[in-house]
Amino acid sequence: MKNIDPPNTTRRDFLRTAGAAAAAAPFLLPSGLRAEAPNSNLCHACIGVTRMGLGDLKTLKAQDPVQIVALCDVDTEHLEEAARIVPDARLYTDWRELFEEEGDRIDSVNITTPDHMHFPIAMAAVERGKHIYCQKPMCHDIAEVRALTEAAVGKGIVTQLGTQHTSQIGDRMTVQLLQDGAIGKVQRVYLCSNRAAPNRVKGPRPAAGVEPPSHLKWDLWIGTAPMRPFAPEIYHPATWRGWLDFGTSWVADMGPHILDAVWRGLDLKAPKSVTARVEASWRNSPERMADNWPQSEHVRWTFPRGKGIAGKELTVEWFDGEFTPPEEAHQLYLDYCGKEYPQQAALLIGTKGALLKPLSGGPLLMPRKKFKGYSLPRFPGKNHYQVFVDACMGGEKSNAHFAQTGPMMEALLLGTVAIRCFDKELHWDSKAMKIPNNPDAERYLKREYRDGW
Repeated sequence: MKNIDPPNTTRRDFLRTAGAAAAAAPFLLPSGLRAEAPNSNLCHACIGVTRMGLGDLKTLKAQDPVQIVALCDVDTEHLEEAARIVPDARLYTDWRELFEEEGDRIDSVNITTPDHMHFPIAMAAVERGKHIYCQKPMCHDIAEVRALTEAAVGKGIVTQLGTQHTSQIGDRMTVQLLQDGAIGKVQRVYLCSNRAAPNRVKGPRPAAGVEPPSHLKWDLWIGTAPMRPFAPEIYHPATWRGWLDFGTSWVADMGPHILDAVWRGLDLKAPKSVTARVEASWRNSPERMADNWPQSEHVRWTFPRGKGIAGKELTVEWFDGEFTPPEEAHQLYLDYCGKEYPQQAALLIGTKGALLKPLSGGPLLMPRKKFKGYSLPRFPGKNHYQVFVDACMGGEKSNAHFAQTGPMMEALLLGTVAIRCFDKELHWDSKAMKIPNNPDAERYLKREYRDGW
């Protein structure tokens, strides 16, 4: 196994070299799409094989005609576990080394790392012309999402965001019902994710750290973020989501799953404004505010009028933690089935009724009596990963490609900006990527990377 120390090449030098190489040579389609080998495998590299990354590896390995040829992870214990599943794969601890060594031997990658490392890895893949399956939330910052979306579209590569529900029957039915106007014009939308989340740590960070374990390349794990001492059990492998430097809040973590069908069904565009409320315990703790995301958030976006929207604008609200959807939502569901409101769901109130889409499951049209006998659309199930693979092999376009999901991710990440500027309405100029009424908030649109990255 290759346990490679980080090379001296910086991220900027690496991308400049990759870009120059791409410009100097004619663009070649990945090997899986070459005309002379139409039936060859899709040679794939897995970057990040810890937890969700291991699941992605196993699922991609099962798709036809994927051949996993390289694995990368900063934790050699997890890398060794993955290597037992794909014993012939070449192993790396540094993704930059993987790209330099693999060259034209890979056609595609999946990126399943902490959020703060999605962009540099994905952009390196774009520069090399590699197809990308990237776990949500796509990137850590709005500026990264915009740059990556434009670069991927410009390069013409296949992309897929890890919003697996997009391909499932429930989401597909929801999109069709909204497009058909089953509940009339939509007046308001409630999104919620109120389940327990052990990886949402309260912080603050420990006063002192310890030496990282020998199997973890801590400098590579920190990557673009400011360096901090290692501390066991609060960063790697599972609890990084609660930290500002590494995660993107519960809104951007679960929001892509819960908002996606609504976004597509209503063909939403960039929001006009956003505001947020947060839990008192977070807003009253300067230490937590400087380091962690809150445990409870209520975000409110205002979207411009569109085809399926009633009135001049649409309000979309997000609830998590101690914030829950209003009584209107609870009563609708109680009347429908006599049960407590789902922990994770999207509810749309329309001029002709309401639609509730639980995170897992099919859409419910309410009230029950009004929609009795309504003919629901039927769809075959799809495998989100196989959709990506088929698109890489020249088949139908992927259904969560960055041109579609990038604008949705920008809206969700704008919600995280509002969280950090709580109780202030932020007006959003999407084209210019500016907040005209609060320029100070624009510092949260992009990060300064650590020296060397």
